[in-house]
Amino acid sequence: MGLRLPTIQLKSPPAGTAELVVDAEHHRRVVVEGILRAAVSLDIATADFKAMLIPARRGASIVEVFRGLAARGVEIRLLHAGTPSAPALRQLKQTLPANLTIRRCPRLHSKAVVIDSRSMYLGSANLTGAGLGAKGDGKRNFEMGVWTTSSDLIDAVLEQFNALWEGRRCTTCRRKDICPVPLEEPRL
Repeated sequence: MGLRLPTIQLKSPPAGTAELVVDAEHHRRVVVEGILRAAVSLDIATADFKAMLIPARRGASIVEVFRGLAARGVEIRLLHAGTPSAPALRQLKQTLPANLTIRRCPRLHSKAVVIDSRSMYLGSANLTGAGLGAKGDGKRNFEMGVWTTSSDLIDAVLEQFNALWEGRRCTTCRRKDICPVPLEEPRL
């Protein structure tokens, strides 16, 4: 029998705030008020990772934003499922800052952005322009998620994130045929 992760049950209703984030609000809430304001850490889980452009940073890509945050000392962990888009890979190959660690788990499908372990987005949006970006009507996905400051919920999500990040889920994974190097980091 392999590692079995229990269903997380919170002891009481989560203390903190929670708000529904829908469609275009993702950019403001998750990117502008979340990612761009990170001071200590960013933990991101996403199935798809592209070089999303950030209008609030004069069209800089999310990779450039990560570089700037890492230069300020923010520790960034990005866990994704697939191969990043070609533009994202090109930008990553320019050098990966020491504070930015990227790992890949082909089974990952969850989407979460945890900022400074104090606020979190948990929902459907990938780290792409159509998901979290500022694309216009007709070009963005129909997304929905929750923005919360509930420390109990954030801790529960970080426990799941860490189980994936550290490879604790690899022992029972039945997709090793597509993942010859569990939690591989991009070869730059």
